[in-house]
Amino acid sequence: MTIDHILTNDEMLAGLTAQQLRELVGLVEYDPSHDRFPVNGWDAVVWAVGNATQSAHYFQSAMGMELIAYSGPRTGNRDHQAYVLRSGAVIFVLKGAVSPSSPIAEHHRTHGDGVIDIGLEVADVDRCVEQAREAGARVLSDSHDEADEYGTIRCAAIGTYGDTRHTLVDRSRYHGPYWPGYVSCASGYRKRTGSPDRLFDALDHVVGNVEFGRMNDWVDFYRRVMGFTNLAEFIGDDIATEYSALMSKVVTNGNHWVKFPLNEPAVGKRRSQIDEYLDFYCGPGVQHLALATPDILTTVDHMRLEGVEFLSIPDAYYLDPTLKARIGKVRAPAEELRKRGVLVDRDENGYLLQIFTKPIGDRPTVFFELIERHGATGFGKGNFKALFEAIEREQEARGNL
Repeated sequence: MTIDHILTNDEMLAGLTAQQLRELVGLVEYDPSHDRFPVNGWDAVVWAVGNATQSAHYFQSAMGMELIAYSGPRTGNRDHQAYVLRSGAVIFVLKGAVSPSSPIAEHHRTHGDGVIDIGLEVADVDRCVEQAREAGARVLSDSHDEADEYGTIRCAAIGTYGDTRHTLVDRSRYHGPYWPGYVSCASGYRKRTGSPDRLFDALDHVVGNVEFGRMNDWVDFYRRVMGFTNLAEFIGDDIATEYSALMSKVVTNGNHWVKFPLNEPAVGKRRSQIDEYLDFYCGPGVQHLALATPDILTTVDHMRLEGVEFLSIPDAYYLDPTLKARIGKVRAPAEELRKRGVLVDRDENGYLLQIFTKPIGDRPTVFFELIERHGATGFGKGNFKALFEAIEREQEARGNL
């Protein structure tokens, strides 16, 4: 099947062409007819936050997203407030408890701000749920319809690592603002003059941190339950510094649109970033989300202007004479990358530019990656040492190394 035929509803509504998506996230062609759990792409990423109202403002002002829908007491939802924001094909749903007895409140008490649901758009919810059940997955919500005057959504949910879940969604018969029970909503917030329409266009990958010894279990889960395949593996010196280490494997769906790197801690002299995450998140969960942008320099400039903090990379990284030999020619001069702290890496297919924010909440848990791909299909393996040393400096400043 061609890439043009696997665009999800949200991607088409976002005005992205197949070629743009191919370049942004590295889509490949595949035939879903032989896939026992065919996933078209991402649906929405749902967050539990301590204050959805304030978080919605942050994601608009700092991340350049647009508020498009709302659910809460004003729509008859007495449990929580929810704000839906979009940037290109990326949909975030921010949920904050109104009632102290809300499951959102309980989740937040345990984990702090974080991702509770990584939604996936599928063509056949019933087929996927049946496959998941037969493969031994936890079915949290069986296939059912949710409807309003805009149509019908077919959905279900399965459990994955920790308290994270995947809602499986078929939106082909729905044309509302987001979901039944939500209403269209606009914001009074106005961007600065000269700001781009959006700062990122697509979700590239979502990284999960799991307990020591459980990475292979969850890799097997995605392969056995969802038919995902192994895309990459990082172990040993690939993903270690002098002080800390971790192990990581990446699984992906058929068209390589949905990619899940899965990390676990490894034995090191000190506590790794994964150990720190597991301690403060109180268990496994989503560590970071990689947002694909066609212009990482402009995106970083605007996000930094709005107060977003990024990890600092030493000048020595850019002065290393082996960097130019390893990377070759890229679209931005090394000095422009150095000024912003943007990392660069190359694989057999091309190169990529990437940068990482500091944790965005009170706990040292969830953060964002910005990534600009130019043919590269990897995850910045050549940058791991510089990146992890930058994270270790932050851990040490927090007293958690």
